[in-house]
Amino acid sequence: MGIVATSFTPVSMEPALVSICVQHISTTWPQLSRDGHLGVSVLAEGHADMSRQLAAKNVDRFAGLTWFGSDSSALFLADAAAWLDCKIVSSITAGDHNVVLMEVKSAACDETVSPLIFHDSRFRSMLADDDRT
Repeated sequence: MGIVATSFTPVSMEPALVSICVQHISTTWPQLSRDGHLGVSVLAEGHADMSRQLAAKNVDRFAGLTWFGSDSSALFLADAAAWLDCKIVSSITAGDHNVVLMEVKSAACDETVSPLIFHDSRFRSMLADDDRT
């Protein structure tokens, strides 16, 4: 079970905290957040189709995708740019979304790939500092 969060934001280094935003109308979020612990996979550049698939309704969102689990039962997508094993700390109602604050219990990243970026209603790429003109 999984969702695509509309926003993912680092919040604090000590303790390590991140936030996501989830629509109130999500029928997946109440089930996903039930045990208070979850895995966050930051998709990698080139995963736009995967993001669309995971956001789709009434389909098997994980069809054809490879995933793995942690000792804490968090699930992660393979080939992501980063993985965060998180504990839900609190949830704040904000308009038509909930802002969910999570403590990062462990994390890993693949430094060989860039993260997938969704900005201004489209997927974008990052440029390395030495690639800018």
